[in-house]
Amino acid sequence: MSTLSIEEKVGQMLGVGFQGLAAPDYLLDWLAAGRVGVIILFARNVESPEQLARLTQSIHQAAKYPVLIGIDQEGGMVARLREGFTESPGAMALASARNAEALTERVDHMLAVEMQAMGINWNFAPAVDITYNTANPTVSTRSFGSDAEHVGQMAASAVKGFQRGGVAACAKHFPGLGDTSVDTHLELARLNVSVEHILHFDLIPFRAAMDAGLASVMTTHTIFSALDTQHPATLSPVIVKRLLREELGFRGVVASDCMEMKAISDHYGAGESAVLAALAGIDLILFSHTRSRQEAAYEALLNAVQTGRVPMEVIDAANERIADLKRAYPAQTPDVKRIRDNAHLEVAQEAARAGTVMLANEGILPLPQERVGLVEFASYMETEVMEKGEQTSFAKRVIERFPQIKLITLQPDANTREVVEEALELARTVDVLVIATRSAHLNLEQLEAARGLLVAASRSVLVCLRNPYDAGVLAEAKTIICTSSDSPPSLQAAVDVLAGEFVPNGKLPVTVMTHA
Repeated sequence: MSTLSIEEKVGQMLGVGFQGLAAPDYLLDWLAAGRVGVIILFARNVESPEQLARLTQSIHQAAKYPVLIGIDQEGGMVARLREGFTESPGAMALASARNAEALTERVDHMLAVEMQAMGINWNFAPAVDITYNTANPTVSTRSFGSDAEHVGQMAASAVKGFQRGGVAACAKHFPGLGDTSVDTHLELARLNVSVEHILHFDLIPFRAAMDAGLASVMTTHTIFSALDTQHPATLSPVIVKRLLREELGFRGVVASDCMEMKAISDHYGAGESAVLAALAGIDLILFSHTRSRQEAAYEALLNAVQTGRVPMEVIDAANERIADLKRAYPAQTPDVKRIRDNAHLEVAQEAARAGTVMLANEGILPLPQERVGLVEFASYMETEVMEKGEQTSFAKRVIERFPQIKLITLQPDANTREVVEEALELARTVDVLVIATRSAHLNLEQLEAARGLLVAASRSVLVCLRNPYDAGVLAEAKTIICTSSDSPPSLQAAVDVLAGEFVPNGKLPVTVMTHA
């Protein structure tokens, strides 16, 4: 570390993302010059295992110093590696399983093995936020639940799984993002919870993750008024230095969430936000999208060091922690043969089944083969599939098992009156109607349409493919299945329940009031 120039030390503290399936020349130049320490990958950078292997290899080969390649691979709702990779059900589904801790470690170890096989050595997971607010658009099924101790146990298992698989884990969003209804991608959140509540509830999962050997922590762009009335956690010395470093004694790497989220970018310029983050105690400052902002952050931080605004000891301490992390989790040569093998697929399917919950059962399962209908509210990710007239992933699986089923797929929102009436007519004419929702509790149009379908149907099955909270607002349902995930293994588990292949025995880690 002592041999690095000031320019290189500043560069090692910056993480950047880019557009496209190949690293642009300017990024390769930055790597060769040592002026960037982390590359952040998104779904936009991934086409297939073979392409990703070429991409990460080009990044590592170009880098003057060892580089961290980071990605959001939580599983379930947030996953950048999907097509061609093994997907997992995600946090809330895993937490619903009877053998939740052991299963979580196995699943996350599997995810880590596939990341490591792609040359990826840092995962922005697990999310260890506690669920408080059913209206929270950011956390939802990414959370392990509402009980702080249980979330802590799950967090520890996830950390062990990821890191045993050779990938550094990153617990987020410090000091806890669960009790807000604001999406920090869109605006700055403010929480007025007490210091006592933060210490005795929100920090429990972080403490458990640290006790399990946690490599890194990611902060949230949220103001916690009881701790710092002015700065969001990412820019707050009170929260990073005093709470995380001194109170909790964390010695690993501290990373920011993306500094291009509107919670930061609407209030600070890229350069000033980078400087304030470094002064707050952030080691790795992440700009995930825009080259001009990445350049502005680098130049501003370098200038702040050269003029003495940011002390050199801050930069040196951050570089030492970053170097330690890179030594502990070195990148491996990509090996596509380790992706999606049978053992990985089996553990993912086992986890999906174990995490499926039967909240109510009217005794109409397995479904009959005839006079059955399905109305599915599709995911936003499958709107293009619908526009092409193709079937969704769930519909395909249902048709394979029930060839005679009549189905209608609705948009997540903004459906025409004609297509809604067609769905209602289907509900009236079949003996059993399956209604598959995706976070209807957050979408008034979907909620009203689903209620109408339940009223119109003589018998019905509600399948909550995302948030289980849908069951609490669709009181008319008498048979309710919750997968807490619409990843492929969870979709298959839902179909298997409808076909009577197994009876779910999972238990939700959150409270959902039903009237069935």
